[in-house]
Amino acid sequence: MLKLVGYSDRLSVAPGETISFMVSADGLPEYRASIVRLIHGDANPDGPGFKSRPVETEVEGAYPGRKQVTRSGSYVEVPDHTVLRDMGSFTLAAHVWPTMPGTGAQTLIAKGDVSSGPGFALALDERGGLVFRVRDVAGETASVAVDKPMLSHHWYRVVASFDETSGRMHVAQTPLQQFPQTDDAGHATATVPFGRLVVDAPLTMAATLDAAGPLHCFNGKIEAPCVACGALDGAAAKALFEPSRELEVFAAWDFARNTPSTRIVDIGPHGLHGECKNLPARAMKGHAWTGEVHDWRQRPDHYGAIHFHDDDLYDAGWEADFAWTVPAGMKSGVYCAHIRSYDGAHEDYLPFAVRPPRGQATADCAVLLPTASYMAYANDHMGVDSEDAELVMGRLIVVQPNDLYVDEHREFGLALYDTHSDGSGVCYSSRLRPVLNMRPKFSSWVGGAGSGLWQFNADTHLFDWLEEKGFTYDVITDEDLHAEGAELLKPYKTILSGTHPEYHSTPMRDAMETYLGSGGRLMYLGGNGWYWRIAFHQDLPGVIEVRRAEDGIRTWVAEPGEYYHSFTGEYGGIWRRVGKPPNELLATGFTAQGFDVSSYYVRKPDSFDPRAAFIFEGVGDDERIGDFGLVGGGAAGLELDRADPLIGTPPNTLVLASSQDHTDLYLVVCEEIAVMAPGLHGQHPLVRADMTFHERPGGGAVFSTSSIAWCGSLSHNNYDNNVSRIMENVLRRFLEPEPFDGLA
Repeated sequence: MLKLVGYSDRLSVAPGETISFMVSADGLPEYRASIVRLIHGDANPDGPGFKSRPVETEVEGAYPGRKQVTRSGSYVEVPDHTVLRDMGSFTLAAHVWPTMPGTGAQTLIAKGDVSSGPGFALALDERGGLVFRVRDVAGETASVAVDKPMLSHHWYRVVASFDETSGRMHVAQTPLQQFPQTDDAGHATATVPFGRLVVDAPLTMAATLDAAGPLHCFNGKIEAPCVACGALDGAAAKALFEPSRELEVFAAWDFARNTPSTRIVDIGPHGLHGECKNLPARAMKGHAWTGEVHDWRQRPDHYGAIHFHDDDLYDAGWEADFAWTVPAGMKSGVYCAHIRSYDGAHEDYLPFAVRPPRGQATADCAVLLPTASYMAYANDHMGVDSEDAELVMGRLIVVQPNDLYVDEHREFGLALYDTHSDGSGVCYSSRLRPVLNMRPKFSSWVGGAGSGLWQFNADTHLFDWLEEKGFTYDVITDEDLHAEGAELLKPYKTILSGTHPEYHSTPMRDAMETYLGSGGRLMYLGGNGWYWRIAFHQDLPGVIEVRRAEDGIRTWVAEPGEYYHSFTGEYGGIWRRVGKPPNELLATGFTAQGFDVSSYYVRKPDSFDPRAAFIFEGVGDDERIGDFGLVGGGAAGLELDRADPLIGTPPNTLVLASSQDHTDLYLVVCEEIAVMAPGLHGQHPLVRADMTFHERPGGGAVFSTSSIAWCGSLSHNNYDNNVSRIMENVLRRFLEPEPFDGLA
């Protein structure tokens, strides 16, 4: 069991800025911390091994250990207000769409915690039926329930009322669509002796709140909740659901308003606005959705629902244990806070990038760290949850202690490849939590035979090679690029990608397009890049959104009508489906994937074109390129891209080399398959990685390797190999000021 875990409040920090670290030490009275510069995170003994360099900082020292706790689950919180504190007689109403009725108590609308003090709660009981509970200032409790469970994934109108004068309580659940032989409608009434109901606490929706956070979290959608004046039932209560809502209310919340933010708008007379906590899913279709409109901005009245989950998480909410202010002159690169127990039995590395000073560059090239892709895969549970993981891998998979830990601690949040406990897809992911698969020394279940590296740790192969070859480089991140655009890239002669830069926002993609259009040079050193379109939240740092729309390799599919990002209103899905395929930028785009072993490239006729002569200096005509490596045993593996003029590959592109001899477990991506037929897998001609080169207008150029496994071959034979040689040839030429010919 892991006893030391942590995270930082940011992934990118410039000199003069401060980064804070949150640590949980379970059962350790004390631990030590230091800062290291990370060079090579792969601990595979067949490679160079783990490399880091200590950095002298004020962080070095001992810290008291303490266990920090996270409680997941999304909800809405409305601050306490005199209007809601002593309402006398009142009615609660909402439309609800439960997804896990019968799996325990789940709160719909509550004020206070009736288990410990005055309050009320409209909820689903353990069987999935509606229940209304109250507790007065004297501690007397009462409840009334509909003894009929709701159906999963069906809309209901729910009402509960309390008459302070008579003590009458009423509750009703009404399905909006009734089916023969189905008995899920009902109501109940009780009259109880009861005192005053004065509740000095926030009003919450989708959870009850105690001192430690949310509990009794609801799984499902809530729409148009309101608190009306007086004890209403029957036709009077039904009128609360009419669009005009002419009845007197204390508060009525319109979940369709202000969708991109976390603010919940009260359209009632008192402006009792609320706040979403832990990022429930917005821009969700409501009970009135007809299918005629799919963009929530066009018909907000069709998108008045919020989908809540008991495993939503934005910020783990831990207290900071130590911080580091990066001194002036600190070399840009990837660093870690290294925390460890005194006996060395327990440790964790909390990675982050030290970028150059804002507005400056300290090198001619920069590595664009694909932090959005790290966030997309953060704490993914596919290796544990997926029933066909070993079938896809073609081998027994090995899970690490970190995998088992996040499996046991689902409160640490999910990845964009996971599904929530109710089966719906995870569309938001945050970095403000321990992300235990973004670590040096970590070997992923999905990373292929050999080192099994994937995402962050695979990218350390590139850092190590740059250091060994003596290149000076800066490190910038996806979040930096999203925030600063093309101005961030402008000072650099060359940008180097990571091994799997899969997720890009519109500002990120636009910035790269602008950079390449003005003479910039890009070395695309991975596969499956610039694939999914994402959005960053306008207010909350460190969170991204993806909607798995109608195409692409995906582990879940968005519901019809829920393809548009809630953060920006943009259509989600893969970039290819919005007319901006990666081929337009990179010359290649995602074509196939396989996770057993990697293969090699062979040179194509274009590699002998004089335009490409600099690339192959010192490489023989018939050499197999990259038939070695730490990731799957070759340079062409895991996910592969190909050139295709029909998808956007520029006409001046040279296809320098292509991979071959992949196993039958390498399958063509689903967006290439219109009709199922024999020959769509194995050695289908689309199963290949194309190494390409093309010049850009303005004197720039793009070199693409089109394989995630490429960088894993750089260190072979003490860095003396044809993969390393090609890399060095390209980078040295890309750093020269002389413009490329071609279309310049």
